[in-house]
Amino acid sequence: MKPRLIILSDLWGLEKSHWVEYYRNNLQNSFEIKYYDSCELGEVDKSIYTEEMLHKLFINGGIEIGVQNLLKREKGNATILAFSVGGAIGWKYGIKHSGMESLYAISSTRLRYEMNKPQGSVSLYFGSEDSYKPTKEWCDKMNVACTEEINKGHQVYMAPKFANELCKKIIKNIR
Repeated sequence: MKPRLIILSDLWGLEKSHWVEYYRNNLQNSFEIKYYDSCELGEVDKSIYTEEMLHKLFINGGIEIGVQNLLKREKGNATILAFSVGGAIGWKYGIKHSGMESLYAISSTRLRYEMNKPQGSVSLYFGSEDSYKPTKEWCDKMNVACTEEINKGHQVYMAPKFANELCKKIIKNIR
């Protein structure tokens, strides 16, 4: 039986996540994959579909609602691959659920505000040009691996080359 992998979208959700196929195609032979639209998990209203509005809705309760809904839906052990705000949901889920084996979070800049670390292995990836990425001091204090992709911005995860390289690492680290 294949291990489980939960994929959590960025703040755009399903509508603008064509790039997630780079990951799904690389990982489907090694994992049983469950994809979640972070907007649906967080019960975020997409009627005003702008970055500013979605961000505001996630910050004002959507992340916490997303965590609670994920806790209701996912009870077993799993690895989580999460993008941007999905990483904040995955991180907080991992604090409350001991079955999270590993978290791979890309461009999850809101993590810079976190004070507690989830159980399991945590690997964080950020574009070096993302001005909201956590500091090296935060990464050291949290004792998490933070990798910077040189000359890349917040949407580094949308690049096929980055996706292919990360998927190789994820497959190599299957427990």
